[in-house]
Amino acid sequence: MDTALTQFSFLWLLVREILVGTALLLVVLIFHGGAINHVIMRFERLTTNNLALKEYNWVFIHFYGVFIFIALIHIFEVLIWAFFLVKLDLVGNALIAIVFSGSCYTTVGFATDNLPHGWKTIAFFIAFTGLFSLAWTTSAMIGMTNIYREAWKAKYLRRNH
Repeated sequence: MDTALTQFSFLWLLVREILVGTALLLVVLIFHGGAINHVIMRFERLTTNNLALKEYNWVFIHFYGVFIFIALIHIFEVLIWAFFLVKLDLVGNALIAIVFSGSCYTTVGFATDNLPHGWKTIAFFIAFTGLFSLAWTTSAMIGMTNIYREAWKAKYLRRNH
């Protein structure tokens, strides 16, 4: 009977972690999708006008400005995870929660695992969120790089002809 109860407890803890981890992963990815799409669509709208008006330096400025906004989006996502770690009482200190979330999100893994027993796999969900978010950002930035290259060619090829 003890073995069956232990197995049930283990399964319940695992299911709880999967449900909570998946829900939080979805919260962060929905935020990421909305934020990154807003930034990218604004970039495309502004730079389309800049290219039409031959304002190539503005394209460059918008390009580097978007980098700042994207970095802030990722930092905010780390803070979202830290917030939930503190609110779920998994980590008692906000700074430790931020460092742990950032370590997992970036998959660098430099922070000590301070999560209590029964919540250890949350680190995987934080890492999955970071991997998906960074990949999503990378794919979005490829399109931005093409616009940047188009502006650069238009500006500097015009000078050479």
